[in-house]
Amino acid sequence: MEGSGIVAFGAYVPQLRLSRQAVVQANAWFNDSIRSLAKGERSMCNWDEDALTMAVEAARDCLQGVDRGSVRDVVLASTTLPFADRQNAGILATALNLPEEISTSDSGGSQRAATTDLLRALKSAPADPKALTLVVASEKRRAKAASAQELLFGDGAAAVLLGTTNPIARLVASHQISIDFADHYRGEGEAFDYSWEERWVRDEGYRCIVPRALSGLLEKAGIEPGAVDRFILPGAVAHDLAKRAGIRADAVADTLSGVMGDAGSAQPLVMLVHALERAKPGETIVVIGFGQGSDAILFKVTDAITKLAPRRAVAGSLARRRSETNYQRYLAFNGLVNMDRGPRSELDKQTALSALYRNRQTILGFIGGKCRQCGTVQFPKSNVCVNPNCGTTRSQNDHPLADAHAQIQSWTADNLTYSPDPPQHFGMIVFEDGGRLMADITDVGKGEIDVGMPVRMMFRVKDYDERRGFRRYFWKAVPADLPQTAS
Repeated sequence: MEGSGIVAFGAYVPQLRLSRQAVVQANAWFNDSIRSLAKGERSMCNWDEDALTMAVEAARDCLQGVDRGSVRDVVLASTTLPFADRQNAGILATALNLPEEISTSDSGGSQRAATTDLLRALKSAPADPKALTLVVASEKRRAKAASAQELLFGDGAAAVLLGTTNPIARLVASHQISIDFADHYRGEGEAFDYSWEERWVRDEGYRCIVPRALSGLLEKAGIEPGAVDRFILPGAVAHDLAKRAGIRADAVADTLSGVMGDAGSAQPLVMLVHALERAKPGETIVVIGFGQGSDAILFKVTDAITKLAPRRAVAGSLARRRSETNYQRYLAFNGLVNMDRGPRSELDKQTALSALYRNRQTILGFIGGKCRQCGTVQFPKSNVCVNPNCGTTRSQNDHPLADAHAQIQSWTADNLTYSPDPPQHFGMIVFEDGGRLMADITDVGKGEIDVGMPVRMMFRVKDYDERRGFRRYFWKAVPADLPQTAS
């Protein structure tokens, strides 16, 4: 697609940061080799977060100020999507309140799924030149306790919006290689990856495959390695491969390994977003995806990047941080320990799929109603206006509330109701322009809630139906201004 490129970007990293030192202290008695990985921290999903909820947040960040009616294609890349046979991108599109007349698709199966999707979308010309394509990558990978992967992995998501009108970074060239080089794999029905020997992966994998993709890219683009301003390659071999290729050391992008870890297929896009946050017009950005081959993509940053509205992206997500030193909580949240959760957790949590479908805009899209007669906002939308001085029937227009400013009117912390992370916090949430609901409050610790506290809504897991392998989603309130650190 001539002139195609990135027009906006966004990202999301969960606020919890698991201390690697806490993990090593718990497991080094068994695997002494992990002591070398004790520095820094890795991002960690809360119990009600997964690859889909993170994708929603990254996409919301990306779509700030964008006419969502112009989005015609949505692609969601991940190797850890919650549903194997239900389109996750369709749930994403519904949560974003995108039009139903769009194309949605899931992709996975490789750590370069996101870069392949990105490149495919950039090369595909839409019928409408004003149409936009949303590419989202999100990953929540599980690892065995006491493994190196447990320390090296991290949870996160990134999103880029593609189009032809005033892109902030324009596609210049690309080169792809497909080779069935299995550095790791996860078979059907398996919970964890099986990884091969590190030296083999480094020497025969990265050092042989990536240089081929990179040299092919630079040849097509007609530029010298020294002209690359930002070189994006996840993993510890980035500096080594850059040096071998003749790329300047100061051009190698931060892999973010010390502050969040490696988010798998999402990591190239996370690093790309992080680079775009600081990029200047005229800079060249090379993005490398590795996994059963390699994708190499070259972007040129344009003057339009100076006009892009500020967003949370990666820097803002990393600043939204809560230190987690309780390794047992990490194990529990990831299903790595069999806990006695008590009889209150044994309620049947079956979801009526017919009711979910009929109320999908309310439940997934968080759509309320606004009365055309009196202007009253309410949630949920109903046939009768809740204003006692109005009471008009069938007078409500759809009114999205996901991005509305709100605050806590009242709250409670319940230790009797079952919660995977007790106590369960919930309260009355009042929206600035009208409307209220009793909602769960998440991403808070004991003593961190107060009446009048500003909150924003986030798409989260409401319940897990372990018996049927189903998870139910809804919107929860989180503090709008979170502390930078917490115990």
